[in-house]
Amino acid sequence: MKVVLASNNQGKLLELKDMFKDLPLELITQGQLGIPEAEEPFHTFVENALAKARHASAQSGLPALADDAGLCVEAFGGEPGVQTAFYATRFGYAKGDDNNVVALLEQMQNISNRKAALVSTLVGVRHPHDPEPLIAVGRVIGEITKKPIGSNGFGFDPVMWIPEFGKTFAELDPQIKNLNSHRGRAANLMKQLMQDAWLPKFIY
Repeated sequence: MKVVLASNNQGKLLELKDMFKDLPLELITQGQLGIPEAEEPFHTFVENALAKARHASAQSGLPALADDAGLCVEAFGGEPGVQTAFYATRFGYAKGDDNNVVALLEQMQNISNRKAALVSTLVGVRHPHDPEPLIAVGRVIGEITKKPIGSNGFGFDPVMWIPEFGKTFAELDPQIKNLNSHRGRAANLMKQLMQDAWLPKFIY
């Protein structure tokens, strides 16, 4: 079964391919098919992920899987949320993971409440007008450190301290991180949904 991954984020693609490698799926990135990125005009992760999945499916004629994820900082009322990828641009920096981290630490310099959540919402559609999309949400609560720690991962991993490990995501072995991250938790739920709703039809 071929499924299009509706993302051009290389870190995200590598993680998702690893997470779904044990399912009988052939994951193809939308970039491989020349599919442009979809518009993301909504204010929630689930709406944007659904828009991306429907777009990729319409352009490819294949089932599609999309992820919309971001950082929700309690002291900022849940921001940057769906605008996480562009967070640095709000403060005069170029778009990019490293600049996002710099901007976040600057904005939190004098803030004592450092609680935050990383959220991942995965949406799968069988076709562009699928009335029953599969939806899986993963959420990890932690705290924003005062400086980057660790060299693994991407995005906000170096500043997202996870209490149960006593480390940032960037300090964890990638396999451990993938099992316990927001995207890993969403992927585990999505895999079960796919096995129950999609794969029996294609296998049997």
